[in-house]
Parts: sequence; structure tokens; C-alpha cells
Amino acid sequence: MTDEKWKSEYPFTPSFFKLADGHRMHFVQEGDGVPVLMVHGNPTWSFYYRNLIQSLQNEYRTIAMDHIGCGLSDKPQSYPYTLSQHVDNLIQLMDHLQLPDVHLVVHDWGGPIGLTMAGQLPDRIKSLTILNTGAFPPISIPWRIFVLRFPLLGTLAIRGLNLFARSATWMTMHRTKLSAASRAGLLAPYRSWADRIAVDGFVKEIPFTKKHPVYAELEQTENGLSVLASKPVQLIWGMKDWCFTPKCLRKFQQHFPAADTLEIADAGHYVLEDAAEQVITRVQQFLDDLS
Repeated sequence: MTDEKWKSEYPFTPSFFKLADGHRMHFVQEGDGVPVLMVHGNPTWSFYYRNLIQSLQNEYRTIAMDHIGCGLSDKPQSYPYTLSQHVDNLIQLMDHLQLPDVHLVVHDWGGPIGLTMAGQLPDRIKSLTILNTGAFPPISIPWRIFVLRFPLLGTLAIRGLNLFARSATWMTMHRTKLSAASRAGLLAPYRSWADRIAVDGFVKEIPFTKKHPVYAELEQTENGLSVLASKPVQLIWGMKDWCFTPKCLRKFQQHFPAADTLEIADAGHYVLEDAAEQVITRVQQFLDDLS
């Protein structure tokens, strides 16, 4: 698969912002109007949102960023790849882009990062679109994630063999399979040991016990959801997700009982890939109804 093939699916002009610590964060920004800010998870990057960007950019100011260590952002080898650092970086980007009132879209680790930010800055959030994620301590942890935390062996599997990113291109799908171009695009930024440092870092941030510092941080994130309860919220869920299972959806419904919910029975974790047309149509309708 040549770079030209997947790049044709991602026809955006790259932009970069220098964070306070000097590292460059990559983002794409297309269109004008009310901003729609898209926050990705692990092991994806802004490429995950490419089809949604192209669908919305004629009506909205679409912004999709890459966390430090991910996508086309810098990948420093000595860096605090922590939830709190990613949240701080996202806030810095919002300030840089002068985003006072955004429609927020989150997926996977983008949920804890984006929703922590939203709980801290509720006055800057116009609506929430939540795709297969969490914003609370894990309800359960699949064994295939758990084994990647074994000392040394987990890092070797993730950074050395690229097992996490590679397996994600098929284990996250249920309805269909990724095209060769889509698979190549999702994997493109993670070609070497050094490139995969944040992928490993995100896995290490999963709190397996209450003693892990992120457990308390996720409790705070969950508590912060109450200040967002009055916002328009839509929940879109691939119900065949073995990681963020339907139990996570039900948890969000408890926090947001008025949320508009779309359950896609045969879609997996990469719901925006597995049921692209269905998800994009629903997101566009939701945002247009708020205009």
C-alpha cells in the first residue's frame, strides 16, 4: 500500500501548534462556521475522523487533532504520556484556536480526555457526541488488553511487534472489514518502535486497580459529567464492541438520561469505520438540528 493511496482519503492541509513545552501538536482544520472538535483515541489519530470532516466541512469549522505521540504530532521519547497531560494539551489547542463554543466529538481515549476538558470548561461546550468510549473507571478490562500490561512483554508486543495497532485494524470491526487504504492510513504514523511510544503509554494509563492514579482521575471525570447534563448529547454505539461494551453505553445513559441514542447492533468499536454512513448521517442531523 503506497502512501499516496491512503493520503487520498486524507486530503487535508496539515497545521501545527507549539505547546507550552515546545512540542508540536498536529491538527487539521477545514471549513467555516460553528466549530466541531474531534478527539481521537488509541491507537488511532485524526485520520479516524476523515470522512466525518469531509461530510461536515461545508457547514462547520471542523477540527481534528492528534495527541502528542500520535498521528503527525511530535513523538518525544521522554514525555509524560498521561491523561492529565493530554487534557492540558487539548485545552492549550482550544485556547490557541480561540474556540469559545464547540460541538465536541469523542471516541475511545478521546472520551476521558475530551470529557475531562469539557467538565472543566462547560461554558465552552455546545454539544457532545460520544462514540464507544468511557468517562469513568473501567467497568471491565478484556483479557487481551490486560496481557499487554505484563512488564516488558507488553511493551515488546506494542512497540516492538506493533500488535496493538495492527490487531486493532480488524478486532475493532464487525459489520465489515477495513479497506487496504483505510488500514494503511490508520497504521501509517506507527511504523517504528519510537513511533509507538504513546500507543504503549495509553495502555499503561488504563487503571487495573483503584491504586492506579488514573482511577481517581476518572472518578473526577465522571463526577464532572453532572455539569454537562444540560447540554445536548448524542450517544452512538457499536454494540459489538468487546472493550467499551454496551454496559458503558448504559452508564452514559444514566448520566445523560435525555441523550439521543443510536445503537448499531452489528458495528464494532471503530463504529465510525464499521458503520460510516449511518454514523455520519446521524451526527450531521444532530448538529443541524442545533443550528
